[in-house]
Amino acid sequence: MKSRLKLVGLVAAPALLAAAVPAAHAVAAPEPHQARAAVTGDVLKGLSGHATRTGKVAAGKRISVAISLTPRSAKALDTFVAKVSDPRSSSYGHYLTKRQFAARFGRTDAEVKRLKDYLRSQGLTVTAVHSGNLLVDASGTAAQLEKAFGTKLSTWKDAASGRSFYANDAAPTLPAAVASLVSDVAGLNNRAQLHHQAPSTVTPHNGPGGGYTPAQLKGGYNVSGTYTGSGQKIALIEFDGFQQSNITKYDTNYSLGSPTPVVQKVDGGSGALGDGQVEVELDIEVLHAIAPKANVTVFEGPNSDAGEVDTYQAIVDSGIPTTSISWGAAESARTTSNINAVDAVFKAGAAQGLGFYAASGDDGSDDAGNGTTAVDYPASDPYVTGVGGTKLTVTSSNTWSKEVAWSGGGGGKSSVFKIPNWQTAVQKSAGGGFRQVPDVSAHANPSPGVSVYSQGSWTSVGGTSAAAPEWAAFAALYNQQAAAAGKANLGFANPALYTASGTGFHDVTSGSNGAYSAAAGWDFTSGWGSYNATTLAGKLLG
Repeated sequence: MKSRLKLVGLVAAPALLAAAVPAAHAVAAPEPHQARAAVTGDVLKGLSGHATRTGKVAAGKRISVAISLTPRSAKALDTFVAKVSDPRSSSYGHYLTKRQFAARFGRTDAEVKRLKDYLRSQGLTVTAVHSGNLLVDASGTAAQLEKAFGTKLSTWKDAASGRSFYANDAAPTLPAAVASLVSDVAGLNNRAQLHHQAPSTVTPHNGPGGGYTPAQLKGGYNVSGTYTGSGQKIALIEFDGFQQSNITKYDTNYSLGSPTPVVQKVDGGSGALGDGQVEVELDIEVLHAIAPKANVTVFEGPNSDAGEVDTYQAIVDSGIPTTSISWGAAESARTTSNINAVDAVFKAGAAQGLGFYAASGDDGSDDAGNGTTAVDYPASDPYVTGVGGTKLTVTSSNTWSKEVAWSGGGGGKSSVFKIPNWQTAVQKSAGGGFRQVPDVSAHANPSPGVSVYSQGSWTSVGGTSAAAPEWAAFAALYNQQAAAAGKANLGFANPALYTASGTGFHDVTSGSNGAYSAAAGWDFTSGWGSYNATTLAGKLLG
């Protein structure tokens, strides 16, 4: 079950109009003649024909925004992440602390003050400056935001769904001295609506049959009983909630003894319990199945662009080393600036030793659903491990028997990111020099899916939303083993996984996801394949 972030908006150019930055000082309200620069790529395009304009946003409506800043020494940051994530580098595993990252790559306090002073001069309230000095939250009325960002906010009605939303009419602009710091202003539209596809389930029943149990998942992926995730932390990013009673029922049935998940609400949380509940409970229960003693923190954020950026940033702020992600959207459904803002958070996380594992989608090679080939974001991000789907078969003694590519597993080439250096060894002509997805895969087929207790009954759930936490759980088990050996956390895993060159993986060589077929070695359906936990951990530990 892959949750989706639906947007309407064509991709615009990512470049930000640069301007000289004067010495830091309070910025007064701009005069009409004062030079302003646009935050390009920060406006929804192509609304005509897909939605109808219905009016203006009420002047007094309060709206929150998350303003992303460009890092200092961007090229140096890229170089640092490449070295700290490469097991062949002497810098491997020497991650930065939050304070070190801010000092080396964040904007200076004076630069952040320049932005804060300008926002306050426009009547906005600055609500937070996040660690790293690269994200500032603010809020104000629609009228104040229109003045501050030099744009108008209109109301719209979606032609297909009938849903009402608001959006900025033009790209936001800022005084040049401030605009030179800013890469994205999230929150000027609420077109984005995080929701999930219909659950891939069988008929609910009274027992846990019909889906793979913890013993089958751990046995199929050769998880040693020695490692349980004890002492490790895993984060989940969620845009809906869960009921602890369902988690308790699952844990008790399988005698897991897992710690109770901790909930951290971001920007007020995700609101009332909705139909994404199954999604959240699937994520938690899969983590408990494979790494039962790990401490899970569920970050619940609002269903919005600003909420997404803030929730990812909250995870980086927490320092939790492993995150599982089951929410996303086709790259073509996002604005360029939104992708850049989220990518910047992932990159900052990589520098600080954090690993992100994202479901690659449940629509095969056509993630956009328009008859073409497209991949899902954030699985396609170069600082994220994209997790595809397989159909796992285990023996009666719960050992791996065979695995084929699942037809719904997302995979293909990015239309946004060039192929990263760590992936060039497996570069395919079909990739055209762009980032290739997925990196790895795990069981996602819905029949049989994974045994889950949700909404008061047992059911079987599938999708790459099951595969992503299966890999995040492995990362927690690895980190436990690495800690015992006096070594660093896995962090951003892709350079190490590709250096392993297939050792420790179940190579998936049959099956198709539409446009692509599985083959020996890396492929667009399953990446390197699923993990043999004991063998892969040994390889990564050297």
